[in-house]
Amino acid sequence: MRSTSAPDRTATDPCSMSAARAAREIKEGRLTSEALVQACLRRIREREPQIGAWAYYDAESALRQARALDRMAPGLRGPLHGIPVGVKDVLDTADMPTTYNSPIYQGHRPAWDAACVAATRHAGGIALGKTMATEFANNHPAPTRNPRDLQRSPGGSSSGSAAAVADFMVPLAIGTQTGGSIIRPAAFCGVVGYKPTFGAINRAGLKAVAESVDTIGVIARSVEDAALFVHAVSGRRLPDFDDQPPPPRIGFCRSPYWEHADEATRNLLETSASRLARAGAKVRDFTLPPEVAGLYTEQDAIVYFETARALAYEFHRFPGKISAALSGRLEQGWRYSCEDYDAAQHHAEAARIMLAAQMEGYDILLTPSAHGEAPRWRQPIGDSLFNKNWTLLGLPCVTIPCGTGPSRLPLGVQIVGPRHADARTLRYAHWVWQRLG
Repeated sequence: MRSTSAPDRTATDPCSMSAARAAREIKEGRLTSEALVQACLRRIREREPQIGAWAYYDAESALRQARALDRMAPGLRGPLHGIPVGVKDVLDTADMPTTYNSPIYQGHRPAWDAACVAATRHAGGIALGKTMATEFANNHPAPTRNPRDLQRSPGGSSSGSAAAVADFMVPLAIGTQTGGSIIRPAAFCGVVGYKPTFGAINRAGLKAVAESVDTIGVIARSVEDAALFVHAVSGRRLPDFDDQPPPPRIGFCRSPYWEHADEATRNLLETSASRLARAGAKVRDFTLPPEVAGLYTEQDAIVYFETARALAYEFHRFPGKISAALSGRLEQGWRYSCEDYDAAQHHAEAARIMLAAQMEGYDILLTPSAHGEAPRWRQPIGDSLFNKNWTLLGLPCVTIPCGTGPSRLPLGVQIVGPRHADARTLRYAHWVWQRLG
């Protein structure tokens, strides 16, 4: 059955507002945080039985936080003053359970907040609840459904974060990415996903699975919203989106796995490249050197090796409480040798240097966000083939919804920028968004 929006959600409903607009409305006294949180909670009550985006939420606690913020001077606490945020359930929270979607940790209550959650609160944000994740942010699906079509998956591992934002339950939700777990579900749900440069957001309090790759980012409904969140929690510069940059120099990167994308995705990327060229961008083909292309398989060696060791306690202490899919992955991880791992890491570092030099003549790359439309519900969560090399390279990535596939479900394009050039990448992603989104 196709999903439809609830009939009483209108353009003036606060839950429909972007985070940036809501923050401005609160600061200027035209909206209260309580009204915004009430609208989000109303949407959750209506839609959560169908979607299953939340592992936990506490309506009364969220409203108490909102009322306390409304008693302060608007904007006093920071750029997220009064804005509700979903927190992926692999990030520790002191006032809510953190289960990592595993029966091993049912009822687990950390004594602390993850650093990004604490920073969200420090900036005035309200941790509304914990969004569903796949088991330990790996490949065993969560029960969440895609709001665009209830018979489809939102992807993983940031399943609940993408679904909650796409369905207007919350304007922002924190995600994490080790392969493609922000970009892919955002693309499947038709929203914006932003994976910053590796390490841009502090990872303390994240249930790590691959410590040299795990990256914290955000799912939002606009590029401006994504930039606002990362600015608020990391202190990195907020781009001036009112100042139009010159048209970018774009490298059209089909990637070595271009033929694995479906026809609709390939057509969308080709059409998008042409439209951006007509809008003034300098678009040229960009071919990854063989050394970088080889990282597609080496990323698996690194992630599997690190995941097996990160989850060694759970694997050996509670083998019966780990899914067959994850058990197989952990067993494979133990089979990789330290020599395999060290060689892959050495190659990845060399590839970062090589690619940085090759990207000097480009502002951004244009490449697929995913293979195509969202997969069927309860089937595999989607392949990270078009994401995992960028994640291993540590580059900032933004997915923008700008088309539909044969089933009229969302498709996105992915913008990739140079490492540590997040503000510039976001400005150009916004430029692309204005012309394609």
